[in-house]
Amino acid sequence: MSLTRRDFTRKSAITGAGVALAGSVGALATAPNALAATDTATDTEAADAAHGHGHGGVGYGPLLPDPDGILALPAGFKYRVITYSGKTRLESGEFTPSNHDGTATFDGPRGATLLVNNHELAGPRANWAYPVPLTEGLVYDPAAAGGCTVVEVRPGGHVAEWVGIAGTATNCAGGNTPWDTWLTCEETEDKAGTNGFTKDHGYVFEVDPEDRRANRNPKPVKALGRYAHEAVVVDPKRGHLYLTEDASNPNGLLYRWTPPEHFHHGRGKLRTLADDAGTLQAFKCFDSGGQFVDDLSRATKIGTVYGVDWVDVPDRDARTTSVRKQFTTGQVTRARKLEGMWWGDGGVYIVSSYARAESPVQHDGSVWFYDPKRRTLTLKVRMGVNPDPSVEGNFDGPDNITVSPYGGLVIAEDGEGLQHLFGATDSGRTYPIARNELNIGAAEEPEYSEFTGVTFSPDGRTLYANIQTPGIMLAITGPWKRQQRG
Repeated sequence: MSLTRRDFTRKSAITGAGVALAGSVGALATAPNALAATDTATDTEAADAAHGHGHGGVGYGPLLPDPDGILALPAGFKYRVITYSGKTRLESGEFTPSNHDGTATFDGPRGATLLVNNHELAGPRANWAYPVPLTEGLVYDPAAAGGCTVVEVRPGGHVAEWVGIAGTATNCAGGNTPWDTWLTCEETEDKAGTNGFTKDHGYVFEVDPEDRRANRNPKPVKALGRYAHEAVVVDPKRGHLYLTEDASNPNGLLYRWTPPEHFHHGRGKLRTLADDAGTLQAFKCFDSGGQFVDDLSRATKIGTVYGVDWVDVPDRDARTTSVRKQFTTGQVTRARKLEGMWWGDGGVYIVSSYARAESPVQHDGSVWFYDPKRRTLTLKVRMGVNPDPSVEGNFDGPDNITVSPYGGLVIAEDGEGLQHLFGATDSGRTYPIARNELNIGAAEEPEYSEFTGVTFSPDGRTLYANIQTPGIMLAITGPWKRQQRG
């Protein structure tokens, strides 16, 4: 049953302050620029941290330069390179593919950790020095360069890597499932004949990290639509799938897929669905006064709550018109750079990386929380436009996101200038966790690739993250602690 404007307006009037916020993260910021600056330490605290002494409050202290020029971390933390494109090799002998993106972790056999790692490779294979190898039986379209690899990190440190799926395009983010598989998303709308492709692209595929046989003969889950997919999460209670679209002209949409009656999720079940199975819908927001909200960038106050309705997608396979262009003005709500998502606290955390001229109001990133029980969307984080991304202390461009076992969120930065992994507590305090120090530009004009694939190991002891270019998977360990509210 949808939440009507009348219902939402009535509930807002009764409470006097809108529908109550939900989720342990709470309102993650208290001002438009609250996430534009890190939690700062005093000189004494910084000196103590540099000498390995404990530190109180929020975060883990200042970041210390890396003599190897890859990753700056707080005192007491260390990293290990797990895979490195063009340097490490797959079991089959080829080099690790490049352009690491979305990643998830799973419990593996005999105490190992399994990771499925997207490789965001667009266009023809000839464009890339290290495409995903075309492993027999695992190829969707032999002309496409992208796909996923599965990485096994065994006790004692041994690492193995193999292909999970190949011949897909622009594998950006995705999402794990309650039944321990990975849904990899193609962020493209290219059809057969474009870039030499032999098949249509813009789909979601399921990859099983444990059963290699289950990945043979890849089949897109067409029921989830064909568009510039970014991320996907599964509601473990209701069975809905939520999906983000990273696109503009016009801005992208948030989608919800409702499974058909009597369908039961499980390993490999999605690939058995008919192409038109279930219902794919796009979101439509309205404020406490019942007024339609055309774009999420309109919200400038932390704690803003919108009611959400869902509108059926006319042609989910976009045979003639992109899905987001099938709606007229006033039918759906849009947002620029809808990217990472993560299920936690009974709902979905959703990232909008930035908004520029294509949006009504500009910002440098926001995080929303959708509560499926209340059918509300709440603004948790809003980052003002970063005045100087080259200066340490500012964050912008949130992208991949995960809910931390130590409280709050951990966010991968994909902005301008310096690139960080940073945390946000449930009271709005933010703190740096890592900084990319691998300069892929020139000394006089440095350039640092974005972080991607931020995710904790199943036991919560290791934070995995990727540097997208050239493609490096890192394992970060250290004295993790429960973050105080601040």
